[in-house]
Amino acid sequence: MKPWSKENRTYVASMTSGDFFGSEQSHIMENQGAVKIVLKKGSGGELVLKEEVKLEKGEVIDASCISRKKLCEFFEAEIKDSKDKNLMMSLHLKATMMKVSDPIIFGHCVKVYYKDVFSKHGALFSELGVNVNNGLGDIYDKIKGHAKQTEVEADIQAVYSARPGLAMVDSSKGITNLHVPSDVIIDASMPCVVRDGGAMWNKNDKLEEVKCIIPDRSYSTMYQACIEDCIANGQFDWKTMGHVSNIGLMAKKAEEYGSHDKTFEISADGVVEVVDATGRAIFKHSVEAGDIWRMCQTKNAPIKDWVGLAVSRARASGSKAIFWLDPARAHDRNIVDLATRYLLDHDTKGLDITFNTPVDAMKESCRRARAGQDTISVTGNVLRDYLTDLFRPVLSHGSTPRAPRHRWPGVGLRAAHADPASCCCCCVLTLRGRLDDPPRRQAQEAEPPD
Repeated sequence: MKPWSKENRTYVASMTSGDFFGSEQSHIMENQGAVKIVLKKGSGGELVLKEEVKLEKGEVIDASCISRKKLCEFFEAEIKDSKDKNLMMSLHLKATMMKVSDPIIFGHCVKVYYKDVFSKHGALFSELGVNVNNGLGDIYDKIKGHAKQTEVEADIQAVYSARPGLAMVDSSKGITNLHVPSDVIIDASMPCVVRDGGAMWNKNDKLEEVKCIIPDRSYSTMYQACIEDCIANGQFDWKTMGHVSNIGLMAKKAEEYGSHDKTFEISADGVVEVVDATGRAIFKHSVEAGDIWRMCQTKNAPIKDWVGLAVSRARASGSKAIFWLDPARAHDRNIVDLATRYLLDHDTKGLDITFNTPVDAMKESCRRARAGQDTISVTGNVLRDYLTDLFRPVLSHGSTPRAPRHRWPGVGLRAAHADPASCCCCCVLTLRGRLDDPPRRQAQEAEPPD
């Protein structure tokens, strides 16, 4: 656990418009039924993206898109800003779970960062079948043995003198953050930034301050709140801090983690519509070719169970429970309304249950943890994943002990306490049909190793 300096320059950068957060629309199904997803092309004609999505009564559905144009403009601006500030940059996504959208986003960042290389060798890369969504590593793999291998590799190296430094996955092998989309996974990499005192490893195998680029605002702001807390208050004391356990809404592929079969890279300018059986358009998004559009589902019964579990855990533990929901986001507004209604079905007398935005929830959870108080985070599916590993990061090292390559076991209930060198908290409870009482953290006497 490295110390934090009050002068630390590390921060999170996100888009201000054109992202999933800003474009999200949400709807609660009044009756059981089905919808169709279509692209009405601006040039004429209609393309069916998905013929049928069956839905239950009370199910929450959401649709959103991210603009390719605004994403690439964002990447270019942040890369230039990092260079101007002499600040290393890093990209944090979840390509292992967001397996359609995030590799595409990753590929755009690679193309923007190495734009001179793609400008010069684009035709060659097309000929070789380079898939930029697989990262810089795909170029190295496909160019191997080609007559222009030396030239291409030299041009790649030349980019580093004009662009900011990149966070490294393996400094000894020259593997950067942009080599492979699954090498830097946000729920593993961002806890390392916190643990390492607001830094990541550079090309010289040294810790360095870093700009953490998380394009979409849906969850990025809570990481910035955590960084700001550490800059103001220093590193967490793992021996005395309170738990931040989690109750996560993950049943039946809830929210973004179940969106793979309803995520599309748009092929033409037009309007994407989600249409019910009567022909009524529930959602409409104006899109351009290359935009990424997705639809998510959250069933009603798991939401009710999730709320009930939050109440039961708050009652059993005596801890404050916080629903991490942002009313500025369309999906969260609907979940707030439903959760508020379902809380009325339970005895909450004497319990401390609140609703906060992810930013305010992070601030309060950090404050309470530093005071030795336990807090229950009640979150959706993605935040369940992110917070579990932020407050209980179990490091599973990759190619080097310092590489931010982590693989997390896909389990339904995590209540394991990790190596004290790397953990801040204890458990996650998820709606997978089982509820066990989490073990209490045992205070350790020895200082944790670096």
